[in-house]
Amino acid sequence: EIQTLQSWIRDSQNIVFFGGAGVSTESNIPDFRSQDGLYHQSYQYPPETILSHRFFMQQTEEFFRFYREKMLYLQAQPNQAHLQLAKWEREGKIKGVITQNIDGLHQKAGSRRVYELHGSVLRNYCEKCGRFYPAEYVKDAAGVPLCRCGGIVKPDVVLYEESLNEKTLADSVSAIEKADLFIVAGTSLTVYPAAGLIRFYRGSRLVLINRDETPYDGYADLVFHQSLGDVFSHL
Repeated sequence: EIQTLQSWIRDSQNIVFFGGAGVSTESNIPDFRSQDGLYHQSYQYPPETILSHRFFMQQTEEFFRFYREKMLYLQAQPNQAHLQLAKWEREGKIKGVITQNIDGLHQKAGSRRVYELHGSVLRNYCEKCGRFYPAEYVKDAAGVPLCRCGGIVKPDVVLYEESLNEKTLADSVSAIEKADLFIVAGTSLTVYPAAGLIRFYRGSRLVLINRDETPYDGYADLVFHQSLGDVFSHL
């Protein structure tokens, strides 16, 4: 399987990569659904409740307490997968990286064509006047981070109950439809609408890399039930 993937990468000039939380776990950013993920830890409220639009509106201070503790990993560095993807882009092989992650590590590694389906912790804006603030401002604020105008500074991330950015979604679909090799990695493919993007690929080189089985394993032309680092160490 590794040799097949190596040859596909060598022969491809329009690779699109779609990644989830498993791409960043090797940068010591925990995922949600694995045994050590956020869903298996104990909080007063489940993470999916805290990270919802309704909770943000109704219990804003508690939202930010959780957000600072569990969602901001500003010291994290790109891992081998991030760096390899950026290298392929420089070589003209990769035409797009689609990510469910909000950590900005693909850009930190040097990737430029990055479609952030769920936004980024690195961008924060005032809900009242629109002024943008860096992640450090939110991290260092006491309680609810406020703009100089008095408005709440909200992370530019897609919360539960919120819609994905339509342009980002459309650009992702367009990239997938044009791909000659589609690599999907580090995602359980259970969160929609992001998981449904895989259906827009019409080619015959669909690669799935995930430690656990996914609902789309049967659609793939190559499946690796390994960590992304294990696979990429051979590429």
